[in-house]
Amino acid sequence: MFGLGDQEWAAVSLSLQVAFWAVLVSLPLAIWVAHLLSRGDFRGKQLLNAVVHLPLILPPVVTGYLLLLTFGTQGAVGAILAQFGIVFAFRWTGAVLAAAVMAFPLIVRAIRLGIESVDPKLEEAAITLGASRWRVFTTVTLPMCVPAILAGTVLGFAKAMGEFGATITFVAAIPGETQTVPSAIYAFLQVPGAEASAIRLTIIAIVIAVAALLLSELMARRVTQRRVAP
Repeated sequence: MFGLGDQEWAAVSLSLQVAFWAVLVSLPLAIWVAHLLSRGDFRGKQLLNAVVHLPLILPPVVTGYLLLLTFGTQGAVGAILAQFGIVFAFRWTGAVLAAAVMAFPLIVRAIRLGIESVDPKLEEAAITLGASRWRVFTTVTLPMCVPAILAGTVLGFAKAMGEFGATITFVAAIPGETQTVPSAIYAFLQVPGAEASAIRLTIIAIVIAVAALLLSELMARRVTQRRVAP
């Protein structure tokens, strides 16, 4: 398909799978954390904010190594999970975990900006009318943040698709198992005469990223139009 070889197509398919699950797993937690950071007032808020954004500050290889130390089969958490047959290191599920960790700060940041743009007076008015905070969040705040959630989803998806450092450190680049598009491009660039494969994968990655961006813009525009329609 599209002139891709088996290894190239496997990398594209795996990257789409990894990015999809990384965003799906991250989104609910990202919405909750973004709401905490934008509306919450509690001890340790700045610490939580720092922890959330840590993957943006640390080199990706360091993040991947920390994941390996924590979720590897000999790690503090990984050793326990391995007893139940749950293994992340050098598996595609580990690629999902690495991509989710790296994409999480971008998703949180986008959604947090959306929540902060909502007038708190609207939420306070709903509370005075007897609505619970959960009902206010789900019926007032969340619907008004849909464009921001879509933006965060696209940012997270793009980051997950392009994640390299943490992924290759945590799960390596096993063809057909953990080799995503970025690691496949890197591998092809190390082989003389394989530049054509790297170029094809680069074009595919650009097309997917642009398509996701256009789709999110279209969806956000439709949501906005419905909101302002009489």
